[in-house]
Amino acid sequence: MTSTTENAPAPTAAKKGGRERQNANHKGPQRPRKVNPVLEKLFELYPKMFGARFLPLKLGVYQDLLTLHPDEFKKEDLKIALGLHARSTRYLEAVAAGEKRHDLNGVPVEPVAPEHVHHAILEVFKRRQARTEEDLRPKLRARLVDAIESSGLTREEYMLIVRSNDETSNAVLDEAFAEVGARTAKREALLRAFEASGRTVAEFAEMYGMDPAEVDRTLARARAGRPA
Repeated sequence: MTSTTENAPAPTAAKKGGRERQNANHKGPQRPRKVNPVLEKLFELYPKMFGARFLPLKLGVYQDLLTLHPDEFKKEDLKIALGLHARSTRYLEAVAAGEKRHDLNGVPVEPVAPEHVHHAILEVFKRRQARTEEDLRPKLRARLVDAIESSGLTREEYMLIVRSNDETSNAVLDEAFAEVGARTAKREALLRAFEASGRTVAEFAEMYGMDPAEVDRTLARARAGRPA
């Protein structure tokens, strides 16, 4: 006697695929990733620095924590936890944005070094580019232009501290410097025209249909860029 199972028609690909999708949809909720216990403790102690918003930490914060909480943290566990925190995308985004370094109470104490800002921008770009087919190079170039201008360094000084063996990153950096050069030339041209006009900022802006506040900022940047 032949079993009914043997006589039953094989499931079609559509039905099989439907069942697989149905089974996948009925899987239980994914377990949340386990948070490092030291980071949990840091959040309890310093929510301004390890809470919803990340800010760059002051240099030497590892030693500060060991000094303030000698019985709370083991050296190696704390080092691992801070490393995880500093490598997180949220933290790198704060560094890339040029936020100042803060102490454990959330008070800004010092600027982030230009090379740290630069490398954070590149790392965030690489992570985002890996998740999309969109070409993010124009956005990367714009971020680098802002970082270069904010650094106050010459091209030679900046290149000395950030140059790497990554050809792609170096190519975008060269493009950013070309844009910085073009911006500088435009600002200098505007400053020369303003100085030759003999007009006030408001009169000059009205003459060219520009925003007076923007003209004032551009003139200030042009003056700051002139050699002493």
